[in-house]
Amino acid sequence: MPKLLVVDDEKNLRLVVEKEMTRQGHEVATAEDGEAAWSLLEEQDFDVVLCDINMPRLDGLGLLRRTRDRNQNPPEVIMLTGQATVESAIEAMKLGAYDYLTKPYRIGELSALVTAAAEKQQLKVDNQRLRAQIARANRDIPEIVADSPQMKEALRLVNRVAPSDTSVLITGESGVGKELIAQAIHKLSDRADKPFIDLNCAALQDTLLESELFGHEAGAFSGARARKLGLFEIADGGTLFLDEIMEMPMQLQSKLLRALETRSFFRVGGTKKVEVDVRLVAATNRDKDQAVAEGVFRADLMYRVNSFEIYIPPLRERREDIEPLARHLLHKLAGHDEPELSPAAIEALNSFEWSGNVRQLRNCLERAILLTDNGTITPRELPPEIAYRTERPSVSVSYGTPAAPPVASFQNASPTNLRDVERQQIIGALEKTGWHRGKTAELLGISPSTLYRRLREYGLEVR
Repeated sequence: MPKLLVVDDEKNLRLVVEKEMTRQGHEVATAEDGEAAWSLLEEQDFDVVLCDINMPRLDGLGLLRRTRDRNQNPPEVIMLTGQATVESAIEAMKLGAYDYLTKPYRIGELSALVTAAAEKQQLKVDNQRLRAQIARANRDIPEIVADSPQMKEALRLVNRVAPSDTSVLITGESGVGKELIAQAIHKLSDRADKPFIDLNCAALQDTLLESELFGHEAGAFSGARARKLGLFEIADGGTLFLDEIMEMPMQLQSKLLRALETRSFFRVGGTKKVEVDVRLVAATNRDKDQAVAEGVFRADLMYRVNSFEIYIPPLRERREDIEPLARHLLHKLAGHDEPELSPAAIEALNSFEWSGNVRQLRNCLERAILLTDNGTITPRELPPEIAYRTERPSVSVSYGTPAAPPVASFQNASPTNLRDVERQQIIGALEKTGWHRGKTAELLGISPSTLYRRLREYGLEVR
């Protein structure tokens, strides 16, 4: 029921309005002048104030000004006067009055205005409540399953670093969920209501990456017909997430460092400095120390980017997460019609090495959902390489080595150089797919551009 405050120094008129508004279902209070009305407004909330302009002590315009200056959620104010002037009407509307009525007025006209003003006030209140609910909902960490001690520790670090403006470097193999961690950092920060902009540095050609990051002016290069805002500008006030940052070309790294240190940059072909307030979150699947040692990534930029590191372990090192992750992904992919996982399927999932991590697990489950007939996923619906390890453990899956006794997990494998392990995994995947690079990238759970770079590094461009 809308609450009204009637403010008028004419007692009889005040009583008439109070009686009529009460009869129409409003809860009504009255005050004889602006000071008395202000005392009531400080004690309780009102939806609408009906206020005379000419009153002793504090007039109507003074009360209107005070409600707008000192009240975070001011009521709607309808000004009532017997001495109307154009100047007073204009001033009242500039101060934020809902409407302006001249005495004498009809009760029906006043009632319609009060109803409309009360509805507007209620919409404002509802809007504030919805914003608060959305803010609380958005501050939840998105879709991160963390049953293992390693992931619980990673989330603890996320919660500690998120409220600050510190740059964060997220490290871990491809497919472990680094972008979800970046989104969680953003949503738990004070920048949550500002943009979250992401860019994969390996997905663009070197010549396009600078324009994508910093924008360009018209005529900066062939085909640049108009000014384009870069992602740094679009992310102003929010968070910029640079995935695979160590794939950024060396000449662009110096400009990125300068932009981070000065919070400003020049568009490609531009002469006007653009100032921004952006928090940087970056991610890489490479060994950062090796990248710096080999001269692939600038050491000074590494110090600037890596103010706070969060490492996401591969799925094979946190097997407690495999089953809950599988159930979570099944629900996400299939909704309420999600199939069940048989005990044998769960055993197969738990025993696999998951070189492609969560991305590979998702692809595996997508396939299983399409193949299942009776609402239950068994090893038969899983990809051969996953079911094969469970059903025929006596056969080794190592590439280029003789058969060996079965191993219980990846951790028990013989220690070797990490690059050799990666090279053998790529060769094995290539052989499985007949050297089809697109299918190989999908099988490994990495992007085609990343696969092409690895092929060049290991001299595997030709079969």
